Amino acid sequence: MSSLAIHFFSEDIDFTLKQKIFIRKWIRNTIIAEGHKLRELNFIFCSDAYLLGINQQYLNHDTLTDIITFDNSDKKSVIAGDIFISIERVRENAGIFKVKEDDELHRVMIHGTLHLLGYPDKGKAAKALMTEKENLYLSRRAF
Repeated sequence: MSSLAIHFFSEDIDFTLKQKIFIRKWIRNTIIAEGHKLRELNFIFCSDAYLLGINQQYLNHDTLTDIITFDNSDKKSVIAGDIFISIERVRENAGIFKVKEDDELHRVMIHGTLHLLGYPDKGKAAKALMTEKENLYLSRRAF
């Protein structure tokens, strides 16, 4: 599938992702490395308020979060989904963790992708594996 199957949108904020071509390639290579095929992946960048609304409406959670991932695939090895990311949370977390905003954004983007690839993050062992995979694929960014 073409790397153009990865799309970037923003809702209710003024945000433009940098290095889109490289990010598409990086995400696509991650999906392939995990033995999956890409059908369509949408990253939607938004505000805290927008993501809170999604969290309340679809997940019945009344909390702020940095990411919500929706798996739209009907086949186990085919990736199709929507990943909503709060740019406000990413910026705040970058400050808390003392990392560059772009690095934190990329971590959140690969985190959502890993969820679509079947990796959970609930529980100590699952969280450790998720972090290990995030670090592996972050190290493979070629930009």
